[in-house]
Amino acid sequence: MSSVPAAPVPAFRLSSFYFAYYAALGAFNPYWGLFLKARGMDVATISVLMSLWYATRTVAPSAWGVLAARAQRPVRWLRIGCALTLASFAVFVVRLDFAALFATMVVFCFAYNAVMPQFEALTLSHLAGRPERYGRIRVWGSIGFIAVVGALGLVFDHVAIDWLPWLMLPLFAGLLAAAFANDYGPALVGRPAGDGEDGFWVRLRRPQVVAFFVVALLVQLSFGPYNTFYSIYLDAHGYRASSLGLFWMIGVLLEIAVFFLSARFFARWSAAAMLMAAVLASGVRWTLTALWPESIALMAFAQALHALSFAGFFAASMQFLAVFFPGAMNGHGQGVFYGFSSGVGGVLGALLSGQVWRLAGGETAFLLAGGVAFAAAAIAAVWLRPGRAGA
Repeated sequence: MSSVPAAPVPAFRLSSFYFAYYAALGAFNPYWGLFLKARGMDVATISVLMSLWYATRTVAPSAWGVLAARAQRPVRWLRIGCALTLASFAVFVVRLDFAALFATMVVFCFAYNAVMPQFEALTLSHLAGRPERYGRIRVWGSIGFIAVVGALGLVFDHVAIDWLPWLMLPLFAGLLAAAFANDYGPALVGRPAGDGEDGFWVRLRRPQVVAFFVVALLVQLSFGPYNTFYSIYLDAHGYRASSLGLFWMIGVLLEIAVFFLSARFFARWSAAAMLMAAVLASGVRWTLTALWPESIALMAFAQALHALSFAGFFAASMQFLAVFFPGAMNGHGQGVFYGFSSGVGGVLGALLSGQVWRLAGGETAFLLAGGVAFAAAAIAAVWLRPGRAGA
């Protein structure tokens, strides 16, 4: 029986998209809150604007996916999304009032959140039968994130944060160029069979599955103060912009290591054990950040825990999703995970952390985030312990 040789993987072209996308995110996540503050926004307003990033995650990927699925050439929707991302972000070079800023943020966040899930499907269409190559392609996103976080940290020691939109525009132009350089491979991701829908909803209602999604939501909620105000928090405690970039880089460098070594980790420990370690690490991380922000050593250690609290949690979650939603159902499971955790959890985390910050300060916001993470660990200990969850 003859076998057809696998088509070559366009690794450079695929990696270029991840690099540009996460390089822009490396400018947005750490510095956008500082930019909004420089534009005269208070903490509560910043939390509302930043919550739009997570709010659009609940609808953008599925909405764009439906449009792409109905198109004869779905890659056109990827390119339209990248073009809309660039065009909407260009508006930020103008000083806007709150209403205009809010509207522009909605369009920008929607478009920016819509394109990556579609590109993930594009990448997987090139990697049929070779999923082990995914990590070496995806890692260029983390490299782009680190490069930009570190470079801008040094730049903003000498240049006003108002220049941020101008510095980010070339990154989004590169993202659009990478979108035009890529197309789907010969093995498109298959659509789930129609009779798989009932099985999916039955699985979704299982107690362990419900517990997993609750844990995922709580973990993302605990990231609220970090994702929204971490740079502002450190700035208030006297850290320079270059130091902020260094702290962000520590976490992402270790994130890269965990993704590269995750196969070895899972050969020794179960996904349930990894998940528990990751959630506990989140609780410790936010507690340290709340209580000892002036300690450079403890802040560096807290950021090092990003290896577990983010990368370890994400890697373990992928294992759980593969068990809970096998085969064609996995795409549905990924969608629920993305929308419920990053979407709903992200919105609640940004809004609630902003209110707590306004009423009681940053230390209290991070301390409560630690409590939320420990609550997630308690749920995981009961419902997702090794053996019970099947992962």
